Amino acid sequence: MASPQEIKKYLAHWFQLGKQVLHDNGQTRYKPETVIQGDHFSPEFNQCWEAIMAVEGRALYLEGTQQTIAELLSPAWEMTSCARCDMPVPIPQIEITERLCPCNDLPTWPNEELPRPHLPIDSHQKLGNLRKRLVTHLPKH
Repeated sequence: MASPQEIKKYLAHWFQLGKQVLHDNGQTRYKPETVIQGDHFSPEFNQCWEAIMAVEGRALYLEGTQQTIAELLSPAWEMTSCARCDMPVPIPQIEITERLCPCNDLPTWPNEELPRPHLPIDSHQKLGNLRKRLVTHLPKH
């Protein structure tokens, strides 16, 4: 089963490539302009996520997909990586069928010349981990 946190990360990745979450057959569209702000998700993205979760994802789906967010939150689905572009995609846990990744209708994706969508990065933590590794591997005098 895909957790709400996994679904949030899934949407964060696809929002960065211009995908939208549609509601009421496209009458309402969710597409935060800013997804990441420094080492965390942007307030705009978090507000969008809260709006999606306020209706438990019912009748909301990522552009280019058939599954609602509510369906993805059910035990029947899990998250994996697209074999073509390595972006997160849902797959059914019970049966493996041919499902299209949302990248299917992005003609210029994957593009190895562009930065890949990513999650917030805590640079202080990354640098701290690097420092620890260097200190443990340096010869002692």
